[in-house]
Amino acid sequence: MRLIALILALTTGPAQARVKILAAESVYGAVANDVAGTAADVTSVLSKPAQDPHDFEAGPAVARDVADADIVVVNGLGYDAWMDRLLTGAPRAGRTVLRVAELVHAAPGANPHLWQAPANMVPLVNALADDVARRDPANAVAIRQRTVSCLARLARVASMIADMHARYARAPVAATEPVFGPMAAVLGLDMRETRFQLAVMNGTEPRAGDVIAFEDDLRQHRVRALFHNTQVSDASSDRLLALADASHVPVVGITETLPAGLDYPGWMLAELTAVRAALGAAP
Repeated sequence: MRLIALILALTTGPAQARVKILAAESVYGAVANDVAGTAADVTSVLSKPAQDPHDFEAGPAVARDVADADIVVVNGLGYDAWMDRLLTGAPRAGRTVLRVAELVHAAPGANPHLWQAPANMVPLVNALADDVARRDPANAVAIRQRTVSCLARLARVASMIADMHARYARAPVAATEPVFGPMAAVLGLDMRETRFQLAVMNGTEPRAGDVIAFEDDLRQHRVRALFHNTQVSDASSDRLLALADASHVPVVGITETLPAGLDYPGWMLAELTAVRAALGAAP
């Protein structure tokens, strides 16, 4: 028996080391998991639904994860600038850094919430599939099969977006901050009060005139829905939410990070379902 075990050990050789993928945000980690499956160990830095990405500070544990990673996925556009500093401090030969902003050719200054435009995930899925399959050719067929499944689910999201665009394009809406902006754009919605949103995202006080205009839009039902980032709370936004409720303007809660228990396509489909219900219920 010992001889058989020795022969098997000599003939099978060392096991393929699993590819290590580090995603700055859990949404990209979820996509990496869907593509790579058991061929990779995937870690997400921002993985708690209640985490505010704008206030995040990376510690030593994150630095170690960066140093060990074969593939790193970052958003770009300054959204996760802390990851750029960690990558500079921990260079590694052969590492691949996938910047979603570069994959989708996002212009500097564009809305950084790139995952809210689901088509942006297609080049990321393909780039991940190519890189993981190159590093683990034994699992290349399985990775390709998983990629086809991922793209099919994203196509389902795209189909729902197209249907909603046909029904609700040019519908006026507003938001307390710009997380939902890319999705509103692909749906063809007319997003109002953008200066107020940018002020909230940047942590500055909205101008009095912008607040008054926003409140008038709600009171006069000039918007059909109000989108609210449920992970951000401030006095100005809270007043608008209360006014929307009093004015019977539907409010749709949007999260900035992937909710627990959902993968990316499931998250987007749930979000779109809530948006469709709000726009359908609006007077």
